Amino acid sequence: MAEFEFPIRVYWEDTDAGGIVFYANYLKFFERARTEWLRAGGVHQRSLREQVGGMFVVVESQVKYLRPARLDDELVVTARLQEAGRAGLVIDQQAFVRRQAPEPRELLCRARIRVGWVDAVTLKPARIPPDILKTLPT
Repeated sequence: MAEFEFPIRVYWEDTDAGGIVFYANYLKFFERARTEWLRAGGVHQRSLREQVGGMFVVVESQVKYLRPARLDDELVVTARLQEAGRAGLVIDQQAFVRRQAPEPRELLCRARIRVGWVDAVTLKPARIPPDILKTLPT
């Protein structure tokens, strides 16, 4: 399956006092990349909630931190659909930092994110509408 790439620059607000990206901010980076991955496939989360009556929510995340990102680093955050079920998805994600040649990218962090589909009002689990499953970027 194809891998979606989303660029992110590390700003002061992303770092701790030592200029290193605060570990929880990788989850924000992964969220942005997943949102843009869906958008690239024509799936807009606001429309899902308002017009379809459902939405994706994170139900589980597994994150492995390998190396730190630092202030001003240019990151590439990826998203790739690993599994698609009737009520949820598993998305594999990675964060790389762009470096100079000969090593253009260095893996910093990887995650496996499970999202579930819920009713937008009750927040109870539901099945992903088949037409949405068909439009997911693969």
